[in-house]
Amino acid sequence: MSIIEKAVERLEQLQKASAAPQVQSDTVADQTAGSPAPAAAVTPPASAFAAKSVVAEPEAVAPSRPAAAITPRPDGAPVPVARHVEIDLERLQSIGIVTPNAPRSLIGDEFRIIKRPLLRNIQGKGASAINNANLIMITSSLPGEGKSFSSINLAISMAMELDHTVLLIDADVSRPSVLNLLGLPPKKGLMDVLTTPGTQIGDVLLKTNIEKLSLLPAGTPHPRATELLASDAMNNLLEELAERYSDRIIVFDSPPLLVTTESRVLATHMGQIVMVVESNKTAQAALKQAIATIESCPVKLMLLNKAHHSGAGSYGYGYGYGYGYGYGHAPKENA
Repeated sequence: MSIIEKAVERLEQLQKASAAPQVQSDTVADQTAGSPAPAAAVTPPASAFAAKSVVAEPEAVAPSRPAAAITPRPDGAPVPVARHVEIDLERLQSIGIVTPNAPRSLIGDEFRIIKRPLLRNIQGKGASAINNANLIMITSSLPGEGKSFSSINLAISMAMELDHTVLLIDADVSRPSVLNLLGLPPKKGLMDVLTTPGTQIGDVLLKTNIEKLSLLPAGTPHPRATELLASDAMNNLLEELAERYSDRIIVFDSPPLLVTTESRVLATHMGQIVMVVESNKTAQAALKQAIATIESCPVKLMLLNKAHHSGAGSYGYGYGYGYGYGYGHAPKENA
């Protein structure tokens, strides 16, 4: 036998030896399944490469999915998701609160009159320029005179203006009632901003279905709420509101002046204050005492609430026409 023939024979032996284990393993697997191993069952090398390519395909595209899904802010902080609440406008109308797109009503016309001097001061059209004119505090001498009811009505009426957006803040943190009057459950708000590090105003603001009205609830109850409202943190927050949101009207539903001290602290930052006076109930002495506590505010207006009057002494839709600057009254009150 020639050298070439021996080489060919040796090559064939090597090929048979390398193929034998694969055939044997396939045969054992088929016998385990209960069927003989046909000759065609031997997997050619090409099929192994095909199987590998199938596995490699998703690996090639997998990295692009998480990269596209993550869009962090430049400072690395998570982007807060705006919270939205639905206010039952029909319910509000049934309890005497101003609502957009409602038929013309007595309460709506009265708050149009009440808000006009406030808006003129915000626009710089008043008798003189007023610092922080867009910060408006609604308060009263004592509880039960209707300040929360008036705050909501005034905020919604102002939000119906074409050129203004409104933020209503429930600053009566000891006895919050704004969300309750609006038919909404309690939510995080002002107290959480003051007590939780890293919590910003935007994290707790509530967007409403009244297009230009947002809410800042009182937030989680705190045993030292009074001290927090008088703290440096609150002072800084008020300064931020005045500067950062200079194009927005901010209405504060404040605690009564003669019951707590936090409203007096808030008053030092306000541009305008509306004092709610309950008709035939608020004592003149109490009113004078309350006004004396807010002398630092440049503009103090009066709002007569729960007034009952006959058609003979009224004008137009029933409101008295002879009241002074910023002086109005509402026929109903719920808080």
